[in-house]
Amino acid sequence: MAENAGMTSADRIADLRGAALLDALERLDPLSPEAHALDVNELAEAVDAGELRKDDFSRFLKALLALASRAPAFDLSKVEPARFASLVASASRAQLESVVADRALRERVLDEIFARMGAHIRPDRARDLHAVVHWRLSGGTGEGGYDRYETAISHGSCTVSREMHSPARVTITIAPADFFRLITHQATPAVLFVTGRIKVKGDLAFAAGLIGFFDLPHPV
Repeated sequence: MAENAGMTSADRIADLRGAALLDALERLDPLSPEAHALDVNELAEAVDAGELRKDDFSRFLKALLALASRAPAFDLSKVEPARFASLVASASRAQLESVVADRALRERVLDEIFARMGAHIRPDRARDLHAVVHWRLSGGTGEGGYDRYETAISHGSCTVSREMHSPARVTITIAPADFFRLITHQATPAVLFVTGRIKVKGDLAFAAGLIGFFDLPHPV
């Protein structure tokens, strides 16, 4: 009987939208039967960023991170690639800026995106490629005010590090919000370059085709 009641509560939470959903998630005990019955992908699907205020999108992500601290099933890594892309792509620039303004949230979202790059490499295209890319995300706390990531592509695979181990074939500097738009197909490297939103040092031709070595999921 208690289990049925828990499932009923979980169904009610999954049916909520907008601020009501955020309020419910922030009150939710991650170890409760209600939480156990919820699916993080269904929650991600339930979020329509267009229905949320500027700071509500970051509230949703922070609620998931708080739940994941005690219940790993809520971790962002559990969100399916296309669903994750849709979640990020649905957010406005103001909502994305709200995410990157929160230091812990910014790091978690960036770490999640870069961690997925290895899974999205296209071995057929990158089989003979050996290249290191240094990424500099502006507004960070690292050297020069950047969050830095290194992606090393070799033998059809891609590894990611927060440490710069090797000389870069290309160094890309970009604001996090523009990076989010780039990897969710909301902006192209060419447009970002022409408008000055992305800066490239090194092999420009390689940088122009870099995205083509990855099979980045399209929003659903």
